Amino acid sequence: MKNLKIPNSELEASKIALGCMRITELKEIDEVRDLIDIAMEHGINFFDHADIYGKGESEHIFGKAIDGIAREKMIIQTKCGICPGVCYDFSKEHILKSVEQSLKRLNMDYIDVLLLHRPDSLMEPEEVAEAFDLLEKEGKVRYFGVSNQNSMQMELLQRYCSQKLIINQLQFSIAHCDIIDSGFNVNVHKDEGCVRDGSILEYCRLKEITIQAWSPFQYGFFEGVFIGNEKFPELNKLLNELAEKYHVSNNAIAIAWILRHPAGIQAIVGSTKKQRIAEICKASEIKLTREEWYALYMAAGKKLP
Repeated sequence: MKNLKIPNSELEASKIALGCMRITELKEIDEVRDLIDIAMEHGINFFDHADIYGKGESEHIFGKAIDGIAREKMIIQTKCGICPGVCYDFSKEHILKSVEQSLKRLNMDYIDVLLLHRPDSLMEPEEVAEAFDLLEKEGKVRYFGVSNQNSMQMELLQRYCSQKLIINQLQFSIAHCDIIDSGFNVNVHKDEGCVRDGSILEYCRLKEITIQAWSPFQYGFFEGVFIGNEKFPELNKLLNELAEKYHVSNNAIAIAWILRHPAGIQAIVGSTKKQRIAEICKASEIKLTREEWYALYMAAGKKLP
């Protein structure tokens, strides 16, 4: 597994991270521990959580499963700010309470990275800044970032926060890549040319903010995966051909497509299958050619203007 140095931090993170949203699907703590062990054996050192995953149970199970693993060998990230079905909440009180609860469930003294999960339109950035300052001062959070935010939302928050925002977690895959579609279709009068995110890809590159790709196998907002999906025959044909060429799985090629981008994107993989994780980890060793990268993009149904 190849690592990436996350700018504005001391973090040397694996290019592929294990997303822990679905670990509650595993029946036994030992199964979760086996999954973590396999991930770490293949070079994954970054684990992504959120306070709402499994209604908190994912963090709780993870905290039990990692008993005996040296804390410094792991980079732990969690998210807060979503009150499911009610609101988004970036208030100082909510952030502090969420972190305390996450630390308790994870059975840890500190979190490496805290992300604000989905934008809160009622955000008062001064309150967020106060919460970040307190969490940093108390040693409970080392670094901060956001999830699913556009460039101006980040710019507003950064104006008040003394800490650099180091990560923005965004949905990104071959079949769900609005953040690059608009870049291809500049000055073209069609839907793909609409800039809906404030040119977030370019913004993050300029500000040295690491983009994390969530749902890297999805083709819509939880509509389904494109791997093996009859809706994407050309894409799957090419994925399989490249998998054979590079002697890896088609899943690994889909991740290699993300890692090929020069923005230095980190892929968040949420599988609970040990063999699949082991196969996907090979993606970090593959560098697709420019022609292969573009061919996959177009095989997903995209057109270059």
